[in-house]
Amino acid sequence: MNGKKRFGLATLACVSLAIAFSAPATAWKRGAVQTFAVVPTGGQQVLVEGLAVGPDGKVYSPTFHLCSGVPCGENSKLFTFDPQGRLLKQVTIAGSSSAMLGLAVIPGTTNALLVIDFGAGQVLSVDPNNGSTAAPCITLDNPPGTPGLNALTFDTAGNTYISDSFNGIIWKLTGTACGKAEIWAQGDVLKPDGGVPGFGANGIEFNSKFDTMFVCNTAMDWIVEIPVADPTSLSVFTNSINGCDGIAIDGSDNIWAAANQADEIVVVSSTGDSAGKVLAKLGDFDGIQGGVTNGLLFPASPAFSPDGKWLYVTNLELDLRTLGPNNMGGPQAVDSQWAAEVTQHSIARLTAKIPPIQSTP
Repeated sequence: MNGKKRFGLATLACVSLAIAFSAPATAWKRGAVQTFAVVPTGGQQVLVEGLAVGPDGKVYSPTFHLCSGVPCGENSKLFTFDPQGRLLKQVTIAGSSSAMLGLAVIPGTTNALLVIDFGAGQVLSVDPNNGSTAAPCITLDNPPGTPGLNALTFDTAGNTYISDSFNGIIWKLTGTACGKAEIWAQGDVLKPDGGVPGFGANGIEFNSKFDTMFVCNTAMDWIVEIPVADPTSLSVFTNSINGCDGIAIDGSDNIWAAANQADEIVVVSSTGDSAGKVLAKLGDFDGIQGGVTNGLLFPASPAFSPDGKWLYVTNLELDLRTLGPNNMGGPQAVDSQWAAEVTQHSIARLTAKIPPIQSTP
């Protein structure tokens, strides 16, 4: 009798497992990530973080190089790729530090760039054809502490907005000419607050109505929303994007956020009853081959192709142990040892399509 019971339970367990493994699993359909371009950085610590796409489809990315956690004594380089990932030009950015972050094509132009010089706390106007710059285009009006300028965007009037990761500030330069940026929004929800990596306000973009700005807080894993009509009433929009870094917003106002500590792109609705709800998780890390990442590794800056069919994203591939002071890095993260294996840094791309969630019937 007991033997029969034991046999029956064992059989039932096997049948249950068979059913479980044969049924469709509930999961995200992550899609394929392609290597768009391998960047000729010439060294493991010369990274690429910022990325911009021009109206002609050209892709721009500058170098981000730190030595013992601080900018090195050299100028940054700027790479220009065609829409197929072929390197068209490599220039040295005149008058820059070695550590450049976010950049954008100035509205109304084809390839005039504003590039954030993180190492010098300023924004440069850069000609990608020869790397020439004028005097610093944008400086800050009395920053309260050491700035950590990170990402930038524009409104419909051509005003420039810049995130400050260390001070928890969004700076605004009114008008299209160069000058001093003033504080537009600030608050605790934009500060790093002891999180790792120690970058608060990071990727910034407006929705299609330009009545709300969305901001990643990397250290806190948040997306913050700032109403344009009252920038003092900023608040956390949604939580738990692991290392929310750069963002891009599509024509349906969905937010495509690079989760640098999860090695994925998280797509979040920003409208209606589903506001703040994840719609897709795309990409993943799939190892390193020949020193180059397969998939995503510490993805940082996403941007759409002009036709909206592709999402490009830099693989920052950052070993947080190398960042050094000010709690920017700290002890190793789960991907630090993988990042240390990368010898050729890359830009990835994936289809900019939100797939259906795979679920059981």
